[in-house]
Amino acid sequence: MPAGAVRRAAARVPGEVRDTEPVTSDSRGQEPKATVAGAEEIGPDGLTVGRTAALVGVSVKTLHHWDEIGLVRPVGRTWAGYRVYSADDVARIHRVLVYRELGFPLAEIGRLLDDPAVDARDHLRRQRSQLVERISRLQQMLGAVDRMMEASRTGMRLTPEEQVEIFGDDWQPAWVDEAEERWGDTVQWEQYAERAAGMSPEDWKGVATATETLNADLAAAQRAGVVPGSDAANALAERHRALMSTYFDCTHAMQACLGRMFVGDPRFAGYYEGFAPGLTVWVRDVFFANAEAHGVDPESATWE
Repeated sequence: MPAGAVRRAAARVPGEVRDTEPVTSDSRGQEPKATVAGAEEIGPDGLTVGRTAALVGVSVKTLHHWDEIGLVRPVGRTWAGYRVYSADDVARIHRVLVYRELGFPLAEIGRLLDDPAVDARDHLRRQRSQLVERISRLQQMLGAVDRMMEASRTGMRLTPEEQVEIFGDDWQPAWVDEAEERWGDTVQWEQYAERAAGMSPEDWKGVATATETLNADLAAAQRAGVVPGSDAANALAERHRALMSTYFDCTHAMQACLGRMFVGDPRFAGYYEGFAPGLTVWVRDVFFANAEAHGVDPESATWE
């Protein structure tokens, strides 16, 4: 078939990306193989530039450039002058892509691939080692980003492991999610998120210690018969309110609401009962009496 007829036939093949630099012989001085342009396989072992580009995920322009700089020269050309890539060519392209992903400049990649002292398996071993190192770095970066995302969402810049270490084995990190779901649309949650985001692990350890001490003092006062409304009981209520203000501005009305919640919520009740039987109701009564002393009706108090 005359060369002109071959070119016209190639132009009629739908979806084929045409090579724009036809020549009469391939880049290695060999006679081009007989092919049908547009077919996926060119001869026994070859792909057109368009098929190759689609296979490896790069543009035809990129393959043209790599051919021009001698990085990946295709095995030959069709009669019409179009590039033909062999299986070895495709394998070399994949090696180029790995090195490029690892950040090597093209000139250095060419030197690595053409080093006569290094065979294909050595390249694979080297690339695998570098990929493992990069995966490790990326996993560390991913973990840091996850922690930042969690901190930006909840305000607490602690990993679940750090939370359990600081707050004790009974602590459930999921409680933070539940709290956000329950109060996430309140001003108080915004205050908590902002304040918690600025707290270090040492700050949280201080809060945990203050909480443990207060709970122990509440239980000791209840066992000792301290009467709600007394100076000693009111002082304990104010310590609790100050501790709550670590997270948000806790008013006396809010503290009265917390007292009702402690009694009504089985989990809060169980928490306080773990320190002393009857402590939950006693704590509520202490909060109520302290609120009354500050001009707040605890029975009708609402969350401000």
